[in-house]
Amino acid sequence: MIIDCNACLMNGTEACRDCVVTSVLRVDADPLELGDEEQAALGNLADGGLVAPLRLVPRRPDRDVASG
Repeated sequence: MIIDCNACLMNGTEACRDCVVTSVLRVDADPLELGDEEQAALGNLADGGLVAPLRLVPRRPDRDVASG
């Protein structure tokens, strides 16, 4: 999984501020690549309430965001 905050619809919203990427990993510029094990570990931590969940909502490249 590649997490690119600049390509996420939640970027700059309250959900972004409560995302594991910005709250724990502090990644907001370069895409972050997570393997299956990292994804599972973050999911387990989020399920246990220890970190915020991943709130990534990727933009669809075939759709202009401004047009809704």
